[in-house]
Amino acid sequence: MKIEYLPHTADIRMKIEGSHLEELFRAGVKGMSHILKAGFCDRNVGFDCKLVLEITALDSTCLLIDFLSEALSTSYAENAIFCEVEFLDFTPHHTIAEIRGKKIQGFDEEIKAVTYHEADVCKNNRDQWATLVIFDI
Repeated sequence: MKIEYLPHTADIRMKIEGSHLEELFRAGVKGMSHILKAGFCDRNVGFDCKLVLEITALDSTCLLIDFLSEALSTSYAENAIFCEVEFLDFTPHHTIAEIRGKKIQGFDEEIKAVTYHEADVCKNNRDQWATLVIFDI
């Protein structure tokens, strides 16, 4: 799993990679959580919040962006940072996942939206699943 933050005007641009699609989605959640609360998921925290998300989309790119958008909305609704994802069902067009996190007092950064701009889930030249994700802040 690889997460890299790239410069982008007025937004946060994140490049993620994974050896399989599920790992790519986990990298997206972890990377987004790091933006919301820097280093939070790196600490050994017990989880006191878990929810199940079910998403259906036309392709894996839309599925990822919709999944991250739902996880972001859930973070704000629950006042929680989600660090762990367990997939109960996963295909390139549909996922059911349990996200686990911990309630917090406040966020370091506010993300307004996860955008489709520049997102394109595909295999790169190292046979890794990869994409860019741009967060509107």
